[in-house]
Amino acid sequence: MTGAGRGSAAKVLEKLGYYVIDNIPPELIVGAVETVGASDDIDKLAIVVDARSREFFGGLVEALESLRDLGVTSRILYLEASDEVLVRRQEAARRPHPLSHEGRLMDGFVRERQLLRRIRGRADIVVDTTNLNVHQLGQRVHAAFEDADSGLRASVMSFGFKYGIPIDADMVADLRFLPNPFWVDGLRPLSGLDQPVSDYVLGQPRAEEFLEQYEKLVALLTGGYLNEDKHFLTIAIGCTGGRHRSVAMSEAFAERLRARGVRTLVVHRDLGRE
Repeated sequence: MTGAGRGSAAKVLEKLGYYVIDNIPPELIVGAVETVGASDDIDKLAIVVDARSREFFGGLVEALESLRDLGVTSRILYLEASDEVLVRRQEAARRPHPLSHEGRLMDGFVRERQLLRRIRGRADIVVDTTNLNVHQLGQRVHAAFEDADSGLRASVMSFGFKYGIPIDADMVADLRFLPNPFWVDGLRPLSGLDQPVSDYVLGQPRAEEFLEQYEKLVALLTGGYLNEDKHFLTIAIGCTGGRHRSVAMSEAFAERLRARGVRTLVVHRDLGRE
């Protein structure tokens, strides 16, 4: 989506050694891949395609099918954000939307979502940048594409249900079955990153059982994900406000995944919003 951070993502991919081509018409993708494939100096290619292609965009699905027929391994990273945030970013940049047709910005985003619907459904990785800054987006992209063939990688995201469930999550866990440190004197101003809160949350009955069972579930799914060529998993762990229980549990769960050899990034989406 326009304003969702494609430029920032492209810069991260460049740092990871990808040769990046921006705003190429889909009809030229296969030719670009074949040209780059003949080079001895380039082994990783990233192509940015978006609504600026306008009438040419319809050929993107066909181009992806052609790449598959040629035996080219490809992954789709789809970036999106809420309409309110996209409009605010576009207004701050003082740029018209390429599909607004001299109308409202919102009209352009409505058309763009319709245009991108098929691609979003095919995406291997979906990242919602609504509540991410440029550095957090960079971390997500880096975690997803660094050594892309080295097994499963995970992003564990704490969040608050009061702010909405992350739309880019593959798995969602609800920790509101545990007592809330918010109601404990001395713990309210702290967060799950502080040891007293972490000890309180992890010391609750069934907290350890949750970690063990959820770790088994991820282990059960890992083989299937890799067989389906899905190498990046986003696990969202939520509580009411995203400050105490979800933060402490996300940190603890990430440590378990790392101990299993899963390269894991932790993101605290809503920490600091209260």
